[in-house]
Amino acid sequence: MIELKTRAEMDLMARGGRIIAAVFEALESRAVPGASTLELDAFVDEFIRSHEGAVPLFKGLYGFPGSACISVNEEVVHGIPSARRVLAMGDIVTIDMGVRLEGWCSDSARTFAVGEVDAVTAELLSVTSDALDQAIAASIVGHHVGDVGHAVESAVAASGFHVIRDLVGHGIGRELHEDPQVPNLGRPGEGPKLREGMVLAIEPMIATGTWRVKTLSDKWTVVTTDGSRSAHFEHTVGITAEGPRILTRAEETAGIP
Repeated sequence: MIELKTRAEMDLMARGGRIIAAVFEALESRAVPGASTLELDAFVDEFIRSHEGAVPLFKGLYGFPGSACISVNEEVVHGIPSARRVLAMGDIVTIDMGVRLEGWCSDSARTFAVGEVDAVTAELLSVTSDALDQAIAASIVGHHVGDVGHAVESAVAASGFHVIRDLVGHGIGRELHEDPQVPNLGRPGEGPKLREGMVLAIEPMIATGTWRVKTLSDKWTVVTTDGSRSAHFEHTVGITAEGPRILTRAEETAGIP
């Protein structure tokens, strides 16, 4: 069942989202060659907990051991932080995190370039970020979930890259994963209709090679089957009468007390 949120409840989610936005800003100078994913995870954990009442949403969720999912290069999602996983020049690293604050959840992800990256990788980051922007723009009252996925597909089509088909976004609120599922492909007018009060975690995941993925033996880390690189950008987005409201973007949460 899809749970609708009030504006006041979206404000609470935006408070958590503002913390996430601040973490990402701080990570710009930390996702560098020589940093381990465990060090990045420890920073995320400490930063979130430094805000009264805020806790890392992912820590222990379904048994996940980290406070953030940190995925490198061909790892699409759910990478487990490790002291042995050390970033190198030219890598890309996706950091996906959530905050629970006053009973409400916020969720966001960003892929960082580690130093200088090659032209194809730079294009991958640009295309995936743009796909998220286009999906958010399609998230208006009266549209459907299919319009959101179609926007992602359309943004990616000319690049020759591929949308990861087996992983989806989701509704979010008091729980991280709520209805509806939000695939990154679809047809306009299909799927649940977007209504005022819905809140969605929209998260395009795009690969330079195949869309096919597999889960590693750690039972968490999802990788592309051909070893191609993947990028992942995500925001928590409220559907309002005035248009989409991004609850995890710094400039759109600054006025929330």
